[in-house]
This record gives sequence, C-alpha cells and structure tokens, in this order.
Amino acid sequence: MKQVVISGTGLFTPPNSISNEELVIAFNAYAEQFNADHAAAIAAGEVPAIEGSSAAFIEKASGIKSRFVMEKEGILDPAHMTARIAERGDDELSLQAEMCVAAARDALARAGRSAADIDMVLVACSNLQRAYPAMAVEVQAALGIDGFGFDMNVACSSATFGIQTAMAAVQTGQARAVLVLNPEITSGHLNFRDRDSHFIFGDACTALVIEAADTAVSAHQFEIVESKLKTAFSNNIRNNFGFMNRFDESGVGKPDKLFRQQGRKVFKEVCPMAADTIRATVAAAGVELADVKRYWLHQANLNMNLLITRLLLGRDAAPDEAPVILDTYANTSSAGSIIAFHKHQDDLPVGALGVICSFGAGYSIGCVVVRKLAA
Repeated sequence: MKQVVISGTGLFTPPNSISNEELVIAFNAYAEQFNADHAAAIAAGEVPAIEGSSAAFIEKASGIKSRFVMEKEGILDPAHMTARIAERGDDELSLQAEMCVAAARDALARAGRSAADIDMVLVACSNLQRAYPAMAVEVQAALGIDGFGFDMNVACSSATFGIQTAMAAVQTGQARAVLVLNPEITSGHLNFRDRDSHFIFGDACTALVIEAADTAVSAHQFEIVESKLKTAFSNNIRNNFGFMNRFDESGVGKPDKLFRQQGRKVFKEVCPMAADTIRATVAAAGVELADVKRYWLHQANLNMNLLITRLLLGRDAAPDEAPVILDTYANTSSAGSIIAFHKHQDDLPVGALGVICSFGAGYSIGCVVVRKLAA
C-alpha cells in the first residue's frame, strides 16, 4: 500500500478573543434581566430562575480560560448574545471559505506546495454555513485548484474522518495531494444564554496537506501509519437546526435548534470509547502504547482528556505528552486536535510516534497514528 504523509498543517485564528470574565459579565447581566422580567412567574414556580455563572466555574468545569470568535461585540451584548456578522453577496467570498483560504495558504507553504499540486479539496467540519454549492468547491475556485472538492460532516470528528478519506484518495490514485480544511464557526451554533454551555466553543480553521510520501518535499512530514473510525448513534449531543425547520413554525428559534448536550452522559460514555479506539488503532499499527510519545486529543474538555490519558497510561500524562490548547481556543470542534498537532509537533524527534484522536457527536471517534519522518 502506498505510503501517505501529512506534509503540512495550517491554522487560521480569528482576531477576537473573549475571556471567561467578559463572557460571565454578559451572561450574568442577561440572567439578571431575565429574572427581573419574569419575577412573578419565577415566584409562582412557573419559570425557573437563571443562575449566574462565574469564571472559576467555567475553568473548573472545562479547563477553558478564553476563546477566539469571528465577532465578539454581539455575543457580549446581553440584549443580543449572538455574533453580528453581515451576510455577504453571492458574488463575494463566503466567510467560511475565507477562513479556509487563510489556513490553506499556511499549510501549503509549510508543505512546500502550491495550488497546482492539489487535486482534491475536502471541507470537513461540524457546521456549514449553507447547503450548497459545496464550500469545498468555492475554496477550490478561490485558490485556483484544478480538480474536485466536496464537503463532509462528522461533527467533532470531521478532521480525522477527513484524514482517512484523503489518505484513501491518495492511495487509490484519485489525487496526488489533498487539502483537508476544518473551518469551525462554532459561535454560530452556541446558545450563549445557556449557563451550562455558553462557554464551551470557539472559532478557528485548520488545514492539512496529505500526499504520497514518495513525492513529498516538506521538511515537516508525518507518515500516516494507521487510522480507525468508529460511530455509534447517540442523542446526547444534538443540534436540530436544518432546512426542514420551516415545516413546523412552532419550533423555529427554539433551544434545540442550537447546540445542546447531556454532559455527564457524554463524559461517561465517550471517554472509554475513545481510549478503546486509541488502543485498537495503536495495536493495529503494530506498536505499543509505551511507544507513543504524544497524544493530540480532541480539545473539548480538559477533564475528558485527563481521564482518557489516565485510562491509556495508568497515570497522569505529562504536559508534553498530551498538549492542551483549549485553555485559549476552547472547543473548536473538528479543528481542536489539529490545532494541537499544528502547534506541538516540531519538537518531536525523527521516528517519534503520535496519535491524533477526535471524538464527539454521533457518537463519532477518529484515531490516526502518525510517525515523524526525516526532512
């Protein structure tokens, strides 16, 4: 089977950051106004009062200290609490495509490649800003790539599922090189009026160049040694927003049209699944867990990652064994593990083994074992 490598990674980070403290001020102002407006119904037991939040609560629950967003003023307005981003005309580059182009150029430069070297563009993320035309085809046109592109969505595991899809395309000769892009505008699906989740997500876009090892020229190559994908249906993480919502007007704008989860159930069920999938993927690669030098895990919740590494290692992972980026980026859905990979790979020695693993709604879990190659 043809050897395939990740030859370049890229990252687009939005210009705006929101700290926990800023988010809490806005949320608590909203909660106070809501409680005042509904005081009689709250006193009668007809409507529950909204409990205030705190920066300490957020960090303890998630490990998150801040997050990047495409627009912050609208989110921090207690009367609005949604980003204010104007629609663009059909003849303008869409916002999500713009993020992709920025991350793609970063990855192409790192891979030593140009648009002429890419045959396939894959946009893989949790939320696409429109139904069609495919975001990947718009990005393909913006970059001047001759080939084909398509979109895919496996929620937070979209990037690892994208890696597997790109690897298969290279191995079968469908493409010389593939650009995998993960543009996550998660602030769009987040309910900033929900105390239990208003702090979880952040925006970002990652990019990967995946190509055959025998033609790669990059000084930053990682061989894809093994990959495994797993899905199991669950309603514990769900978002019901879709084009059929207009069929039943009574549901338009309801909380279920945004992100929601049963966090305790997700924690209890996903962590063992992720650890088991990592074990199986490492075993299929013909190596031992003790040989793995780094785990680039999905950056959803620090406590989840701590538990998964304890299940694997039998101890707490050292900071360099399982790098954390969610403290400043928050949960960026499919982009999270790739941000960690992008930022924490150059210090590894040649021959070092690592694991990229994502997990999320579906449930979906993707695991990729990689080995650093010499330049």
